[in-house]
Formats: sequence, C-alpha cells, structure tokens
Amino acid sequence: MDDDLIETGDAPRSRYTKLPGKGFFYPDSLDDERAERRARETIEGSEAVVIADGDADGLACAAMVREAYDAALDVEPFEDAIAARLADEGDESGGAETDDAESEESDDDPLDDAHAESPVGLLSAGPYSIDTALERVEAYADDDIDLFVCDLCPDDYEWIAEPLEALAESTDAIRWFDHHQWDDATAAAVREAGVDLVVGDSDEECTADVALRSLEHAFDERWAELAEVTRDHDLWLKEDPRSDDLADYSYWAGAEEYAAVIGAYGVDLPEAVRSFVEDRRVEKEARIDLAVDRAVTHEVGDWRVAVTYGRCSQNEVAERLREAGADAAVIVKPAGSASIRGSDDFRHAHEVAGRVNGGGHPQAAGCKPDIYDDMLDYAHHWSTEGQACKRVILAAFEAVAEEVEAGAGDGDGGAAAE
Repeated sequence: MDDDLIETGDAPRSRYTKLPGKGFFYPDSLDDERAERRARETIEGSEAVVIADGDADGLACAAMVREAYDAALDVEPFEDAIAARLADEGDESGGAETDDAESEESDDDPLDDAHAESPVGLLSAGPYSIDTALERVEAYADDDIDLFVCDLCPDDYEWIAEPLEALAESTDAIRWFDHHQWDDATAAAVREAGVDLVVGDSDEECTADVALRSLEHAFDERWAELAEVTRDHDLWLKEDPRSDDLADYSYWAGAEEYAAVIGAYGVDLPEAVRSFVEDRRVEKEARIDLAVDRAVTHEVGDWRVAVTYGRCSQNEVAERLREAGADAAVIVKPAGSASIRGSDDFRHAHEVAGRVNGGGHPQAAGCKPDIYDDMLDYAHHWSTEGQACKRVILAAFEAVAEEVEAGAGDGDGGAAAE
C-alpha cells in the first residue's frame, strides 16, 4: 500500500478523521510478532510484572508498583526525547497523528529498549487482551515473581482461567487492583484461583486509589495527589484542570515514558511535557469540534442519545454532547469500536455495551460490535460514517430502555436507579 494513502499529509481534517490511524493498517501478524518479542524482553528476568491498562489510571498503578519495588526508570533520557520530539514537530506542518495506537515506542526510538530495563516489567493491555498478557507472563516469567494486574476487568472468567490458574501455581503472589463493575461470579472465580483481588467502588475510586491503599509501601504525599488527580479525570469529576494534562499525556506518550515521568514528578509535569501536551491539543480540539458537528440525536425511551463518528477524544466529545442536552453519547470510531458515555440521567452504559460485545461502567463503557467480516465491511463503515455500527448500538439502547420500562412497570426501581 502506498504510504501516502494512510498518512495524514495535506488531507483535510474532515476526511482523515473518518479513517483509522495508520497503525490500523499494519497487519496483526507483524504487530503480534513485535509485541511478542517486546513482551519477552520485558518479562524475562523481572522481579515483578505489571499488566495494566495503558491509560493514566492503569499506568499510575504501574508507577506505584515500581516505586514500591525501587524500580523506577531514570527520567532524564525520556525528558531529552520529549524535547527532541518537540523540536521535530516544530519543524513540520503539525501533529495530526495523535492516536494512542501510534504513541508507543517505535523501532527507531532511542529509548526503544526502555521496556526491558526495569526489574518490574510493564505490559500494557486492554480488556480484550488480558488473556494474551497473562499467557505471555506464563511463557516468559521466572518462577516466584510477583504479578500485578491493574485497571482491567474480564468480561468472563473462562477466557482467562487457564493462564491465570497456571500463574497462581508458579508465581509468588498475584494481586489484582481494579474499580470497574465486576460480575460476582467472575470475581469469585478469580479469588478462588488464588488471586488477591481488590475492587474499589467505581463511583468513588479510580484504580490508582485502590493500588495506593493496597500496596505495602510508605508512599509520600505526591502519590496521594497523583491518585486524586487521576481520579478526577477517570471518574469524570472535572474539578482539577491538571487531570486533563495527565489524561492527554498518557494518551499521546508511550507507557514507559508516562510511567517514568509521573513516577519522577507526580502531577507537577515538567515544562517540556506541558509544552508537548499543549502542542497536541490544537489538533485534539479541532477533532472534537468535527465530531460534535457530526452528531445526530435520537429519542430512545425517555433518553436523548447523541451518536457521532470519527477519530477524536471521546470523553470530551461526550461532555460537549451532554452539555447540549444529551442523556447519553455514542462515539463510533473508524477502527470499528465505540465508546458509550452516560450522565446522571443515564446509568446503563455497561448494559448497552454488554449487548454488543463490550462492557464497562454505568456511565462509561466500550464495545466493538461483531459486524466486520472483511475489509469491504470496513470500507462501508468508513464511507457511511459507521452506519451499521450505529444501528446495532441504537438497537441495544432500545432493548435496555424496554427492560428499564418493564422493571419500572413491575414496581422494581432497581434497574432504573442503578
């Protein structure tokens, strides 16, 4: 494929935001090969391993674990790399490619070996790749390591059972910190496997809060402040402007960079990082405006559901749509997945997502409908701005609305008040 077809270049934003980032077009087989190699390098010889969601919350937990093990990386090389990145971007036309899938360290990055340098290895994972991360730890870790899983919740125990139970036999301890909505049976099965699972109240705590109170280490005050500011964004409280800095930086930086920088500075990010974040926000805000302009509002039961499409920052788009009167917002992404965001009047996001191959919180969930069989389906997805994906998600909203209405009619207010 011609590189120009997947590079932003001089294409108008109204066109390139309808397509996935260029990482989407990198074959999974090659990506998996590279990921497997990097996982092996990360895990082999480690004293402990952290499997964490790659957002600000999960990576804050990883930084805390490294602090507890005195295993933080030297931050100076990362600061030098950030300054060089800023200088490079200042010489170019802009930084349109700001997707998290493209922010990981690349093969020509001078810090490309950073993932293998700490005695506490860090594996970024998502809710649908927990099993793969556990399998890699099982394959490459020494016996008697400590394993931590942070800010991740499996939809079903069965698909993580085999590697988790094997690791329970070989590791010294497995500790799992989270704050998502856990199914009772899944939580019980994880604990029965020998895992120390601590799940915080998703309305009150982020996972960084859970890790901070659960790790046996005398953390100084800056770590409590880091957890507090991380929570401000993760629970969408929006009372501390610094939380947006953390969230944006974690989205645009590689996992090792973010863990090293916040491990050294906490929420008081150095000037180079603040400059980098502000530079990227110009593009971010323009994408938010486009996504908001594309939104269409649907009446579903008693709810106003705003649905939009595009490569954008979904939380900020959802907030803008709520401010415009939506009870719930759906942001369909060019890669085929979607984010569902609720409000005080809509606390069923995880129920909707659960009907279309996803899950999450009552007010924040994600999914990827199983509707993409080949590239023609994706071509239709891009050219119609996610029409099929929008349709199945709206059908899920309708089904949940019927359940809530039936529950209210039966005198059972539990579903509506969840």
